[in-house]
Amino acid sequence: MISRRTSGDAGQAFPIYITVVGGLLFLAFAYLAVGQAAANRNGAQTAADAAALAAALDTRDKLTDEWVEHVLDPTKWQDIFDGEGVVFDGCGRARQLAAQNDARAECESTLGLPPGYQVDVETTEPVGDSIVPGTEDMRSTATATAVIEPLCEFELPGEDAGDDVLPELACKDRSWTLDPDDLDDLPGPEDLFHVHLAD
Repeated sequence: MISRRTSGDAGQAFPIYITVVGGLLFLAFAYLAVGQAAANRNGAQTAADAAALAAALDTRDKLTDEWVEHVLDPTKWQDIFDGEGVVFDGCGRARQLAAQNDARAECESTLGLPPGYQVDVETTEPVGDSIVPGTEDMRSTATATAVIEPLCEFELPGEDAGDDVLPELACKDRSWTLDPDDLDDLPGPEDLFHVHLAD
C-alpha cells in the first residue's frame, strides 16, 4: 500500500518537473534573445561612434593643413579654427568605417560651433533567429555626433608690431611662439583641435 502511494506521488510530480524545466528553458532562450539584441545594439553604437570620429578626424587634418598654409596670415586663423576654409567632406570616411563595422551609415556635417558630423547607422547583420518572433530580420540602429573644437587662442599684434610678427598661440598644453623665418616647429593637428563625441 505504501509503495503504491509513493509510485503515484512520483507519477504526479513528473508533469510538474517537465513544466518547470520547460519554463526554465524558455527563460534561458528569452535571455539569449535579449543578449543577442543587446550585442547587436552595442555593435551599432560602436560603428556610429567610430564613423563619426573618423569623419571629424579627417576634417581636423584638413583644417590643420589649411592653418599651416596660412600661418603667415594670422587674420585668417580664427576662421580656420571655427571650421571655415575647408570642405566638410569626411562622410566618405564615415561610411568606410561603418562598413568595416558591419553597418551602413548616413552622414551629414554640422556646421555650427563647434562643427562636426552626425552619423546614423544601421547594422547589416540582423539580430537573428530566436524565441522572440520577428528578430530574424531586425537590425539595430544608432546615432553619434563628433565635433571639432579648437584648442588655441591668440591675439592679433598691434599695427605697430610690423607685418612679420606672428601672434603667440596659446593652446591647451603649450604656448607656441612662432618665428616667420623658422616654421619647422609648428603645432600638429592634436595640438590645434580636439575631436570628441558630443554628449
